[in-house]
Amino acid sequence: MCGIAGMLGHPDPSVLHRMNRLQHHRGPDENDVWMDEFIGFAHARLSIVDLQSSQQPMQGPEGTVVVMNGEIYNHRQLRDRHRTYPFTTSGDTEAVLAVHQSAQHGRGTLTAREHASWLSTLDGMYAIALWNPKTGELILARDPMGIKPLVRTMVETSLMFASEVKAFRAHDAHRPELDEVAMAARLVWEYPLDGTTLLKGVHQVRPGTVERWSLDAAGKATLLDAANIERQTLAPSVSWDPDLNAPALLESFVDGVQQRLMADVPVGIVLSGGLDSSLVAAVAHEAAERAQQPVPECWTVAENEDNPDWKAAEVVAAHHDLVHHQHVLEEEAFEKRLPSLAWHGEDADVTVMFFHPLFEHMAGHVKVGLCGQGADELHAGYPRYGGLEHHGRELNRRMAALPAEHQASLLSGRLRPDEGWYASSHDPSQVTADLQTMLNFELEHGQLSNFQLRLVDRHSMAHSLEVRVPFLGKAHRSASYALPNEWKRSDGREEKAALRKAAELTNLPAEIVRRPKLPAGRATSPSMLEQFLNERRSQIEELMNHYQQWAAVLQGQEELALGLGLFEALHLSEDGHTKTEKSMDALIAGVISA
Repeated sequence: MCGIAGMLGHPDPSVLHRMNRLQHHRGPDENDVWMDEFIGFAHARLSIVDLQSSQQPMQGPEGTVVVMNGEIYNHRQLRDRHRTYPFTTSGDTEAVLAVHQSAQHGRGTLTAREHASWLSTLDGMYAIALWNPKTGELILARDPMGIKPLVRTMVETSLMFASEVKAFRAHDAHRPELDEVAMAARLVWEYPLDGTTLLKGVHQVRPGTVERWSLDAAGKATLLDAANIERQTLAPSVSWDPDLNAPALLESFVDGVQQRLMADVPVGIVLSGGLDSSLVAAVAHEAAERAQQPVPECWTVAENEDNPDWKAAEVVAAHHDLVHHQHVLEEEAFEKRLPSLAWHGEDADVTVMFFHPLFEHMAGHVKVGLCGQGADELHAGYPRYGGLEHHGRELNRRMAALPAEHQASLLSGRLRPDEGWYASSHDPSQVTADLQTMLNFELEHGQLSNFQLRLVDRHSMAHSLEVRVPFLGKAHRSASYALPNEWKRSDGREEKAALRKAAELTNLPAEIVRRPKLPAGRATSPSMLEQFLNERRSQIEELMNHYQQWAAVLQGQEELALGLGLFEALHLSEDGHTKTEKSMDALIAGVISA
């Protein structure tokens, strides 16, 4: 929907406008800023609902100001509950102001817990910044699953917040610096943990959390308190009968797809040919009829027409009579696109290059996409869930390969909440002890929010495309949390067994329902990726020498050395944001020679 940003304490209009420019890709349709003497908001809009109005920053009748990124799917129901509010738009942002005003009515300052109470009535994906001039307080809130990003940092005495860390480049006093402990955790786990980013002092607002900020007597931004809106916890039932319960599981998913068709612009489907995205396609006609919306079209990319993903997607689209757009990746895709991938991704990813051309092609036709992200975390689809002992050994091997001081930081209970950590230590042996512990950990500590959802958000919004995640709807995640673990992953059943039982109730061909999980990036372009990495072998070796302290933990994931090089060139250099059009060779050469 957009990019949001702001400054609490000494707001500077020139900084706010620069923040909008650095996030222009997230919202090219409109942009504006609002400020008073204490705070400033910036908003870059991708108009999807209520196209002619609902401009932001939006001010309520009592002076409250809000910027929001995302969608509130139950905003019409919220409007019905708050009819005394003088609505002037038909969009979902104003519903947030209405619910807040109702909660605030006749009361003074609300605690974070009281804010969490009214925020819990919102059903959607969102990042919200709301300023109440009467109480002099700012709240920052993020949806329960962390679908929409919200990061913050202190620059001098001001709190800066934004949808993407690159927006902080707008302030001359912001100096990006690598957070080595966060990087160590990322290299062990394959994703950043907790609220960390790879930049020191740049942290995320925790998913499902509201924070309350104000200015102290000296004018410095200060965190007053924080509270949970919703935490994710599995609650497996004792038994599950597919004959009795599979229809309800499927219905919870159809409900999620129906909700996410809410738009005043065209919607499409990201179709990989795997079970998860194929399920979105399988229920598209029914969901569209319920939502009284057009049936979405589908998009697929792969390295060639013989690719298994390509063929499976063709089967699904044809079987369900869906318009299907297919694009073969250009021969030099990795070479051409990785610098852009690194700039927008804000991490060290390199194998997921296919996201960029996929979302680029979709954005030429639609503003909204539906994808299958989240199903593997809810239904234990990743291979590691079936081999926790082996996965634990590999995590421990990587942990032991870290520099001693970083290993000690992650294991000795010294991790601090004010540095972005939700737990004081992260021991792989404890996390991989059993399936339920592992699933809970990955839902709450970063696999979903910091990796899968970050990838989808950053690389879709790089092309001004909003991607929604039906599997993470309230009804479906509640149903999935109640599934017995053996119906997710067990020796006697295939992985995602309950979800496959639900899929059998659709018209999906059996070959798709039974299709095993494949790693998205490597499945879409395996030959191209292997060829690219082979051609870059000497450069990877140079980078392994350059990152000598990380060399041991990079063993077995050497391609990350390229990702680290691009991250350093673009996100750690003071002028990195000016280099986004440079070639890979130029960027890597600059890092190695530095």
